[in-house]
Amino acid sequence: MHATPSPPGRTLGRLGRLGPALGAAGAVLALWYLLAGSGAVAPGLLPTPGQTLAALADSASSGTLATDLGASLTRAGQGFALGAAFGSALGFATGSLPWLSAAVSPVVSFLRPIPAIALVPLATAWFGIGESAKRLLIAYAVLLAVWLYVHDGVSRVPVSHLRAARSLGAPLHRRITEVLLPAAAPALLAALRYGASVALLALVAAELGGADSGLAYRLQVDGQFLRVDRMFAGLLVLGLLGVAVDLVLAAAGRRFAHWSET
Repeated sequence: MHATPSPPGRTLGRLGRLGPALGAAGAVLALWYLLAGSGAVAPGLLPTPGQTLAALADSASSGTLATDLGASLTRAGQGFALGAAFGSALGFATGSLPWLSAAVSPVVSFLRPIPAIALVPLATAWFGIGESAKRLLIAYAVLLAVWLYVHDGVSRVPVSHLRAARSLGAPLHRRITEVLLPAAAPALLAALRYGASVALLALVAAELGGADSGLAYRLQVDGQFLRVDRMFAGLLVLGLLGVAVDLVLAAAGRRFAHWSET
């Protein structure tokens, strides 16, 4: 069976949506190139786009980029999975049970302003400089971020929908899977997208606590030697990684929650 090709109008529509983003990216690159070549900033402090790409290519050819990217993706992925799982479960529980929300919400509200980077010394003292401390730091940040979105989304589901399902004889597991979960799915998917970006932010803090590989670790090492071109290359990789993860999660959202405009 052959796949049905996309209509030309749909393809043009997609290209039209990409137009503003590509235009903005081109404008930023042009401004970067002009500023780097103007002499307004010392050449050693602001590399050109070409110098940044050369540093990135050198890192890739030496194998350093692959090693650092693999280490960071593993840490961020494990921490994100752990934090998203617990944050989603807690959000569904507190969003559904007012008494539990009254008990848990003040605790989470107290913890949310405490950034992951502030907990690096404490996590190092408790768990050492191994991978456990890094995963838990990322999971902590993701849990708090995901909980907020999921809790808000679940608490906004009309109680009348659940009562109607119960009055029709639907058991608890069906009320959850066929009423509550579909209604809260857009909030859950938004929570995962936000949690993924938080995981990358927390990754930087986690890798400052005694890592020997990783994108943020490499940024720190390059900063000590004032290799600004390599620092820009590392920042470029982090930014592109964040964009790629967000695009994947956004596509998943359109696939699994197609009834939502999120």
